[in-house]
Amino acid sequence: MTTLADPVPGGRPGDVERAGALSGELSGRGVHGIVLAYVDTAGVGRVKAVPTAALASAAAWGVGMSPVFDTFLAHDGVVATDVLGSPDGDLRLYPDLDRLVVLAGQPGWAWAPVDRIAQDGGRHPGCSRTFLRRVVADAAREHGLGFRAAIEIEWTVGLDSAPAGEFVPAATGPAYGATRQIELSAFTAELLAACAAQGVDVDQIHPEYAPGQFEISVGALDPVAAADRSVLVRHTIRAVARRHGLRVSFSPAVLARGVGNGGHVHLSAWREGVNLHAGGGRRHGMTADAEAFTAGVLARLPALTAVTAPSPASYLRLKPSQWAGVFTAWGLETRECALRVVRGTAGRRAEQANLEVKPVDLAANPYLALGCLISAGLAGIATGAVLPEETRGDPVRLDAGTAAARGVRRLPTSLAEAVAAFRADEVLRNALGPVLADAVAAVRRGEIDAVDGLDDERVAAAYRWTY
Repeated sequence: MTTLADPVPGGRPGDVERAGALSGELSGRGVHGIVLAYVDTAGVGRVKAVPTAALASAAAWGVGMSPVFDTFLAHDGVVATDVLGSPDGDLRLYPDLDRLVVLAGQPGWAWAPVDRIAQDGGRHPGCSRTFLRRVVADAAREHGLGFRAAIEIEWTVGLDSAPAGEFVPAATGPAYGATRQIELSAFTAELLAACAAQGVDVDQIHPEYAPGQFEISVGALDPVAAADRSVLVRHTIRAVARRHGLRVSFSPAVLARGVGNGGHVHLSAWREGVNLHAGGGRRHGMTADAEAFTAGVLARLPALTAVTAPSPASYLRLKPSQWAGVFTAWGLETRECALRVVRGTAGRRAEQANLEVKPVDLAANPYLALGCLISAGLAGIATGAVLPEETRGDPVRLDAGTAAARGVRRLPTSLAEAVAAFRADEVLRNALGPVLADAVAAVRRGEIDAVDGLDDERVAAAYRWTY
C-alpha cells in the first residue's frame, strides 16, 4: 500500500502515534537511523537521515530541506528558473510510513521515501513524488483507471579497487553466461536475500549483455510504490555491493561504446480489477482504451525522452540495433521497437499483459517518468488516439515509404533535441505544471552546457559514477 494523501503539518491522521510505535519497534531491532529519500529533477537520489527516536517528530513536522535541489545538476552545479534555484526558502520532508523498510544491506538503518511540502503545509510544485500521486489519483477519479508498473534495473559491477575514475568489470564471461553468474554468486545471493527481507518480490536476476552487467526484474505495484521500489532496490544493490568490495554504476553509458544500462518501464492500465491489455477485441488482446493509451505514449515519445532519457550519457546508449528502442515504432514482443506489447504467458495473460517502454534509463527520476508516461497515455484515451500499423523486426530496416506511412522516425539523438520536443509538448508540460516543467527544462539545459565540448569517452566518464 502507498499513502495517497498529502502530508500535513502535525502529521497525517494516525501517523504520529504509528511513528512512535514504529520507533520503539525499530530500536528494538537494532535500527539507529532512518534514511529519508527522494529523487531530484536530475535523477540523483538525495537523502537526509534522522535518529530512530526522531521518527515521530518527522512524521508530525517533517525534516527541513532546501528547495534548491529541484534545480541541482547531476554533478551538484545549480541552475535556476524564475521560481526555483535560489538559496531562499525551505521545505519539509515527510516520510511515508507505509513504505518504510529495514535495510537488510545496511545494518542499523531503515529507509522511507518522502513527500516534500512547503512550510505553510501546501503542496510543493517541484516534488516529483507528489506529482505522480496526483496523476494516479486524477486517473482514478476522472477515468476510473488504476495502473500497475515495474521498472527493470540494469547495472554494471566494477572493482572498487580500480584506479579512481576508471571502470574495471568485476566479472567476465559472455552475455547471459554462467561464468559471470558464478563469479559474482556471493554478491547476487546476498542481494536476493536482502530483497526478500525487505519485501521486494524478485521475478528474475541474471547477467546482461555488457561486461560486468546484470539485471534484476521485480514485481509490479501501483505506480508510486513501483517508483519507490526502484529507488529502494538501487539503494540496496549499491549497499550490498560495497560489502563485497564492488562498485556499481546505473549510468546509461558506463563506457562510450557498447550496450548501456536501461531502466525499461512495464505499465498496464486496469479498471475495476480488469487488465485492459488482455482479453480485449483490439490487436493482441488490447481493449480500445489500452490501444488508445499505447497510441498516446507513442505519439509523445520524442518529448518523453527528455524525462525518460535525461542525461547526456543517455544518448550514448540510445543507438539503433542495440535493443534500446530508438524509433517511434511499436510491435508485439519486438525488442527493437520503443514500445513492446507484452501479451504474457498463455494462462496468465490477464495478469501479465502490459506495455513495455524501452527508451528509459536509470538516470530518469522514476516518479517523473511514470507520471509523464501515464499522462501521455491518458491523453491518448481522451482523444481516441489510433495506433499505426505495427512493426516486426528491426525498424532500421524499413524503407523510407513504409516508415513514413507508419510514422516511424528516429527518436532524438541528443538531449538538446529531446528538450526542444519537450518544450513544445503542451500535454506533458501541463501535466507537470509550470514550476516542475520549467525545472525539467532548466536542469536538462544545464547538463547540456556541462558537457559542451566533451567527446563521447569523456561524457561517459563524467557520469559513470553519478547514477
